Amino acid sequence: MAFEDIKLQAVPMGRDLAILVTGGVEHIGAASTAYWNGENIEVETSAVPGHKEHVLTVNMAREAARRLKCTVTVVMGIHYDHLSKAEIAEVSDRTEAVLGEYLSSCSE
Repeated sequence: MAFEDIKLQAVPMGRDLAILVTGGVEHIGAASTAYWNGENIEVETSAVPGHKEHVLTVNMAREAARRLKCTVTVVMGIHYDHLSKAEIAEVSDRTEAVLGEYLSSCSE
């Protein structure tokens, strides 16, 4: 399974950015906001009980904020039934890839 239906939507909000990442059965599983505190990036996260997207949103928000130099909120909801550990790793790789593609397009 290539998880090609995983997609990223970016919504500018003034000088900041909201990023939505969805795939499979779309929903809200977790949200992480990364913001600059002086020279450091802080991240605050909220996860719906029973969901594990926060494992991905924390680093995605931090990386986007670092690269784009703004506050970034990543909201993610990805659900597929009965994934193996290898498939979970593929989902993680795919989310990193779509974020990387987006961030690369921002610097062009």
